[in-house]
Amino acid sequence: MKSLFETTEISGMELKNRFICSAIWEGLADDEGHVTQELIHHYHKLAEGGVGTIITGFSNVMDFDKPTHNMNGIYNDSFIQEYEELIEKVHGHRVNIIMQIVHGGTKWGPSAVKHKATGTVPKEMTTDEINAVTQAFGEAALRVKNAGFDGVQIHAAHGFLLSMFLNPYYNVRTDEYGGSIDNRARIVYETYKSVRDAVGPDFPVFIKVNCKDFMDEGLTFEDSLHVCKKLADMGINMIEVSGGSYSSRDGEGPMRNTENNESYFMDYASKIAEEVDVSVALVGGNRRIEKMTEILNTTQIDYFSMARPFIHEPGLINKWMEHDLDSSECVSCHACNGISGGCVFK
Repeated sequence: MKSLFETTEISGMELKNRFICSAIWEGLADDEGHVTQELIHHYHKLAEGGVGTIITGFSNVMDFDKPTHNMNGIYNDSFIQEYEELIEKVHGHRVNIIMQIVHGGTKWGPSAVKHKATGTVPKEMTTDEINAVTQAFGEAALRVKNAGFDGVQIHAAHGFLLSMFLNPYYNVRTDEYGGSIDNRARIVYETYKSVRDAVGPDFPVFIKVNCKDFMDEGLTFEDSLHVCKKLADMGINMIEVSGGSYSSRDGEGPMRNTENNESYFMDYASKIAEEVDVSVALVGGNRRIEKMTEILNTTQIDYFSMARPFIHEPGLINKWMEHDLDSSECVSCHACNGISGGCVFK
């Protein structure tokens, strides 16, 4: 029987347990995305809490397109040295730290289609601009490696730029970057290749994807599975399966129908895990250790990501290791993703 607390390995990186702190927007960097002592303290506290691997909040690869304020930056070489103290403190607890990198897609987009949630209309990107973005991802990934992070995660979910290209509602292009799923995913494949070429064959490269967009005319599960299989064939090391975005928050979605509102995307992630020969992490509504143990031993899902529970209980994994197996106290109210960014329990 597999255990949530056993040691595993991905591309030479040892993971001391199967729990991952999924990317959380902290809002603790300065206005330009530079590291602050508050940001260092945040990650040190998470590492002390027992989680095996931390994926940072998203970090922008181009300075002119920031999807939110006070997000981490990795868009030039000035960031490389300043992450040293943060990484050292995390590594002091035998915890891996992966940087998530993103292009927001607020000013540039696949097509000039009004965003359902924000009302903004991005500029339709030229081929040269698409090439600039994929190059920026590669350059950012090399900075991540040179800074001392244990790996990098490409953010291709939740309605940001790469996710918008995958979504046929927002991508109505008629060139090689629109139409069929492989055309819509072309920028994702090229981004992965740019990242892999930059960091080399052995550095862990993860990706976060939507299993589907849960909106009319959005990315379907069948298309998502196709992209995941192609990325696995290309050499991606882990696929973290999520779903939806701000555009779909009030629409359809498994969060409305899953028993106890937990492990929302399990059915989709398990099907992906059956079809790919790489590690798969499930994120979204993971709250009970009994449920995660069941999923681990009845599906091919390897890892379990949580975000909101760690905002409320950074020491959750230590609590579970000490045999206090109560479910996370997080009630998934989503207040931590609001303007204040704070947990209602604090």
